[in-house]
Amino acid sequence: MLTEAQHDRPETTAAEAVEGVRTVLVADDSALQRKLLALSLTRWGYAVLEAGSGVEALDMCAHQRVDLILSDWVMDGMSGLDLCKTLRARAGQDYVYFILLTSRSESCDIAEGLDAGADDYLAKPVHGEELRARIAAADRLVRMGRELRARNRVVSSTLAQLQSLYSALDRDLAEARKLQHSLLRERSVSVGPVEGTLTLKSCGHVGGDMVGHFRADDGRVGFWAIDVSGHGIAPALLTARLAGFLSPVSADQNVALETRDDGRRIVRDLGEIGTRLNTLMLEDLTTEHYFTMVLCVVESGTGQVDLLLAGHPLPLVQRTSGGIERLGTGGMPMGLLPAPHFDRVTTRLGQGDRLLIVSDGVTECMDAAGGLLGESGVAASLERSRTLSGQALFDALMWDVADHSGTDDLTDDLSGILIEYGRCDQPRPK
Repeated sequence: MLTEAQHDRPETTAAEAVEGVRTVLVADDSALQRKLLALSLTRWGYAVLEAGSGVEALDMCAHQRVDLILSDWVMDGMSGLDLCKTLRARAGQDYVYFILLTSRSESCDIAEGLDAGADDYLAKPVHGEELRARIAAADRLVRMGRELRARNRVVSSTLAQLQSLYSALDRDLAEARKLQHSLLRERSVSVGPVEGTLTLKSCGHVGGDMVGHFRADDGRVGFWAIDVSGHGIAPALLTARLAGFLSPVSADQNVALETRDDGRRIVRDLGEIGTRLNTLMLEDLTTEHYFTMVLCVVESGTGQVDLLLAGHPLPLVQRTSGGIERLGTGGMPMGLLPAPHFDRVTTRLGQGDRLLIVSDGVTECMDAAGGLLGESGVAASLERSRTLSGQALFDALMWDVADHSGTDDLTDDLSGILIEYGRCDQPRPK
C-alpha cells in the first residue's frame, strides 16, 4: 500500500511531532497494510493503534483517546464510510480527524466520503510524503480546534463566574432598592387641609432621586425633592445620606428643623436650610456629585407655601379656576459653589388648588425625534388630569411620559410630589 520511497525518508522524532495529533488509529482488514502504515507512523513519532474492522475501531475509540483515524474505505462488515458516519453520530466524544484511504478517484465518490463526515481522503497507493503532509495538515487543524475548545472552556468558566458575581450583585442591588425605597416611609401625608402624595421610580435598581416630608409643631409641613447628578450606586448612596439630613423621625438630624427651648420643633429659614445643605455637600460629603432640589413648606392653616428652588424643574400650581402657574426661575444646584443663588418663592394655595413638583426625568423625557416633554408637557398632562387626585394623577402622568417616549423603559429616575390644599371633589373648570 505504501510505496518504497517512504522507507528512504529520514525519521522524525516524537519531539518534532506537532502536539495536536499524538495517537493514530489505522483501520484496515488487511494486516499487511496495517503494519506498513503503522511502521511509518511509529517512525514519525506517533502512537499507533490497529483495528482489523470498523467495529473494532469504534470500540477502541470508545475506550481510549484517538486523535486521527486512517481507514480503508472497503472493509468486510462495516466499511470505512459507515465507520465514519457512526463515529460522527456519537455524542459527547472528542472530535477525531478522519482520513479515508481509497482507490476510488471519481469526484462523486470523494464527495460521498466528505459528506459522510470524512475530513480528508488519500488515493491508493499511498505515498509516504503525501501521507505525512496530510497528517501535518490534520495536526494543525486538530491543535487549532483543541485550542479553541480550551479557550471556550476558559470563556465559559469566566462567564459562569461573572454570572455568579452578577447574580450576587443583582441580589444586593435588589436589597439596596428595597432599602432606598424604605427611606420614603410614607407616600401620602395629611395635615389638616394639606394632602401630600409622593412618588418615586428608579430607572435602575437604585437611583439618585428621592422625595420626602417632615412636620413641624407649628402647623407647617415640609416637602422636599432632590435629584443627585448621575445614575447608579454612588448617587443612590448620596441620596440616602441627604435623606438622613431631612429625616422625618429624627429632629436632631433634620437640618430643616430647629428645636426650641420649650421642645417645640419649628422650620428654619429656607435660606439657612439651603446654605446648610450646600455646606454639607462641599465640606462634609466631599463628592464630585451635585444635586437639584425643591424645598417646600406649607402652612396648613393659611395655605401659604414658601419654596426654595435649587436647579430643579419649576413647580406648577393648578388653580381651581383651571389656570396653571409656573413658580420661580430655578436657582442654582447645591454642591457646586460655596455661595450659590437659590430662588425663593412664596405663593398661597386656595381651596382646591394643588402644587406639582417633578424631577427632570419627567421634564427631560425625549420622544423619538429628541423632543423634550418639558414643563409645558407636564402642564398639559396636569390639565388633562384635572379630575384626578393623589396617586391616580401620578399614574396618568407616568402614562403620558411613556407615551411621549414610546417605551415603558425608563432612561432616568422619576419622582414627584403632589400637594393638594382642601382637596376639592368637584371637577375643576376646563
